[in-house]
Amino acid sequence: MNLTGVAVRVRARVVPFAAALALALGLAGCASDRIGFGAGTAPSLPASAPRVTGVEPVGNREHKRLVANFGGEYRAPVAERLLNDVMKRVAAATDRPDQQYQVTILNSPVVNAFALPSGNLYVTRGLLALANDTSEVAAVMAHEVAHVTLSHAMQRAELERRSEIVSRVVSEVLNDRDAQQVVQARGKLTLASFSRSQELEADQIGVRTIAKAGFDPFGAARFLASLGRQSAMRATMLGEKGSQGPNFLSTHPSTPERVSQALTAARQIRAPGIGDTDRERYLQAISGMTFGDDPSEGVVRGNRFMHPQLGFAFTAPASFVLENSASAVLGLAPGGAQALRFDSVKMPDGVALPAYIVSGWIEGVEVGPVETLTVNGLPAVTTVAKGEEWTFRLAAVQAGQATYRFILAAKNYTPETDRSFRQAIESLHLMSPEEASGVKPLKVGLVTAQAGDTVETLATRMATDRPVERFQLLNGIERNGPVRAGTVYKIIVE
Repeated sequence: MNLTGVAVRVRARVVPFAAALALALGLAGCASDRIGFGAGTAPSLPASAPRVTGVEPVGNREHKRLVANFGGEYRAPVAERLLNDVMKRVAAATDRPDQQYQVTILNSPVVNAFALPSGNLYVTRGLLALANDTSEVAAVMAHEVAHVTLSHAMQRAELERRSEIVSRVVSEVLNDRDAQQVVQARGKLTLASFSRSQELEADQIGVRTIAKAGFDPFGAARFLASLGRQSAMRATMLGEKGSQGPNFLSTHPSTPERVSQALTAARQIRAPGIGDTDRERYLQAISGMTFGDDPSEGVVRGNRFMHPQLGFAFTAPASFVLENSASAVLGLAPGGAQALRFDSVKMPDGVALPAYIVSGWIEGVEVGPVETLTVNGLPAVTTVAKGEEWTFRLAAVQAGQATYRFILAAKNYTPETDRSFRQAIESLHLMSPEEASGVKPLKVGLVTAQAGDTVETLATRMATDRPVERFQLLNGIERNGPVRAGTVYKIIVE
């Protein structure tokens, strides 16, 4: 949570019932764009748009706003020099070799990259942690530049505009609401298909571009495969069933489809092993980079959230997977039957806690009696709100000028569920100076495999949960894949 000063990032407001669930269940979307769980996940690009922001060049003010929305700029001079060197080679191999690009590293643990027509290109440190060599990053850059040179964002904006006009004509002129819904559904399908074709087109151009620039064209397929493994691991953590094939309503093609087509494109260019990977230089450039959450915006450790800068912490129910975003901490239990949202607001002047908690956080629910309590010395109130399918345990805890809010939701609300929700609320406390100072950022480290090393032995050096899975993911190693003596691998250290 990027909460500064008196923590007023989230205003007190009415949250529609469906929107509240979408916020609480936000973990379920865009899995292939994330790695780790930390601040900066909220401002990911709209799911309905290709990975290019804007259709007009942006000025310095827009650049600053965009960077701020993704956790600020991450300063890593060695990595910045490498990325700008790579970008020069990639740009020279495009259809617009005269275009100049400037690369900015964003202080976000999500896996994301995008380019602007102005020549600004952005990559997150989460993406850099997932990539394993320079050719993989070059493939990402070439993909994003292709979106710009092909004017994909402008094409999408025009298609959306036409779709909206048709929908309004059917609704307002023909006065046919049912037909409007049909038109809207068809429009969404058309936009999804259009976006998929744009992504595949950008992939193909990206592969050809990095090959022309002298990089290994198979880097694109390797990186996309890592995205697929990350998505699978996240689905396992959340207890989700695997995909039963491509989701044709998805904005982006399924990762297996993209990997397959990227491999085909690379094989048509040259055999594997030809072209620069520049793995050693790349790994040295990202060594020491922050991994996951930035402690200045709060960190997730298992099912615990700690914000050493603001000095508070809480523990979610044991099975929850937590994810920190710029505006809230979101949590989801395996299977998605329980969810959590935690945020901070500044209450309107003169409003007391009991009145605030019944002021309409969620629409369409029946709010029960308000209970006043003390949570680790802090005044608090809680209540239960019931909707048609979900039941919510709401709580507001006052700490100085900030009010911390819990929204815990369950489809099957049992006494045991309520106990676990109350325990989460009652775990909120102000951190002691010693506890706050003990929260250290995780960093990307490097280790050279020795004779006899295995994935398991190297994973013991990982300061994360699921160390074996995360070690394999970060190093592009298939399940049961070997490690090679003398090879440098990434690990996560404190």
